[in-house]
Amino acid sequence: METILIKVGGHEVEDAAFLNGLADTIKALNQRVIIVHGGGKEISALQEKLGIEPRYLDGVRITDAASLSVVEMVLCGIVNKRLVRHLVAGGVDALGMSGVDRGLIFAQKMPHPTVDMGLTGKVMAVRCDALFDLLERGITPVIAPICMGRDTNYNVNADHVAGAVAKAVGASRAVFLTNVEGVLVSGQVAPALTEAQAKSLILDGTIFGGMIPKVETALQALSEGVPQVVITNLAGLKTGGGTAFVAA
Repeated sequence: METILIKVGGHEVEDAAFLNGLADTIKALNQRVIIVHGGGKEISALQEKLGIEPRYLDGVRITDAASLSVVEMVLCGIVNKRLVRHLVAGGVDALGMSGVDRGLIFAQKMPHPTVDMGLTGKVMAVRCDALFDLLERGITPVIAPICMGRDTNYNVNADHVAGAVAKAVGASRAVFLTNVEGVLVSGQVAPALTEAQAKSLILDGTIFGGMIPKVETALQALSEGVPQVVITNLAGLKTGGGTAFVAA
């Protein structure tokens, strides 16, 4: 049976109607599914309440020690358990975990030539056997992107974790869920785009605004060896629609 990876973004995990629909959709897929989720909006909100200024570099959160505590609380606690609760209530046998549990995902500090990224990490290895063990028993892993380092935990961007896990387990496709069915070209959802076509559409303004980072994330996952990456919404996930990014 094929395995698909589904990445759920920080805005979607706050929406109860979306989460209920996600549970129904996954239950109907009849495929092995791994879920990776974010939660950036809620992390930033709690940081601000605690007087910690959220800091980013190229869309990636710079994580100091105080921020890591907030990230762990929000992702491993609030968001992960909310998502699992909706899935289980909807009939999906889901297990919440992070990259730390069972040593699932090993990370090192994210390198940067000029900026200290603190406790923001980069995935170095994924323990696939731990995931296959769950999948073979019909359990859907729901992964918060806190990963295990040699001497500390690391906060790793959820998109990066999704791509790394999808590649490591040999997923047939990675689906990045959003609030639109796919990439619109001339008013219609483009069923498939190559990397060259996608970059051309960004340059000519067809792909713009918030869709640009979604497309760039899809292309990054494609470059890391995932055979097909899809941007779509719940309806597209159910029907196999959306925009698929494929190698030329």
